[in-house]
Amino acid sequence: MTGTEKTSVKAAILDLYDGYPNQGMRCFQDILVKYRNQHQLDLTYQVFDIRGKNEVPGIDFDIYIFSGGPGNPLESEGSVWEKSYFNLIDQIQQHNNSGHPQKKHALFVCHSFQLMCRHFGLGLVNQRHSPSFGILPVHQTEAGAHDPVFAGLPDPFYAVDSRSWQVIQPNQQRFEELGATLLAIEKERPNVEYERCLMSIRFSEYFFGTQFHPEADPEGMRLRLLEPDKKEEVIAEHGERKYNEMLERSDDPDMLLLTQNTLIPNFLDQAILTFQE
Repeated sequence: MTGTEKTSVKAAILDLYDGYPNQGMRCFQDILVKYRNQHQLDLTYQVFDIRGKNEVPGIDFDIYIFSGGPGNPLESEGSVWEKSYFNLIDQIQQHNNSGHPQKKHALFVCHSFQLMCRHFGLGLVNQRHSPSFGILPVHQTEAGAHDPVFAGLPDPFYAVDSRSWQVIQPNQQRFEELGATLLAIEKERPNVEYERCLMSIRFSEYFFGTQFHPEADPEGMRLRLLEPDKKEEVIAEHGERKYNEMLERSDDPDMLLLTQNTLIPNFLDQAILTFQE
């Protein structure tokens, strides 16, 4: 992709971490800066602490990125910040449903993905039997294999999974009513009774979400894996051999780095191409 004729592209990054220490916000910004430099774009971004400070962007941004975050995605229902969050979603949807030629694209990651699934009734949001953390395979559905955001990724591909909550039991009727598409699911685990969680959904032509963290980079993940509490958590869930495998995966250019270099840049391609048409 070459430069765009549009004078500028504005991105809003909505921080749902509520002050909780994380690598995600750094990674989103790093990806946007790298993309801007690669494509020689006039691309600017602004960060909004929507969950901690109720900071809400206007409708004048071209791209919206909603981060992950800690805690229970059910308990914020009715809160001031969540009302602001869904009011913004409604405004973006209204814009996209209007006759305006330039649509606004939105990416939802982990906690924000769960909020969208709950809001739209796309599945059951519940707490996992134990937290999932690590570099794990993500399996594409048939629709996912044809979605441009996954272009260039193998099946399965590897991504950072970090969640205590999940979305299961997809509501097919709601998917059909909304025109949403399930793009990826958790790996099949025939030895356990647990249901496979929904890992990625295209909510609409312009809204794309992932349960996993496509922004995560090898450096940040390796630091997290080496933290004593995370090491203990991964070994308890997956065993020591799998933990050591994850450390190796963090350095494998065909795993985490490939996902980071592919998925969000593909999303940005889709969003910014609308300005070129």
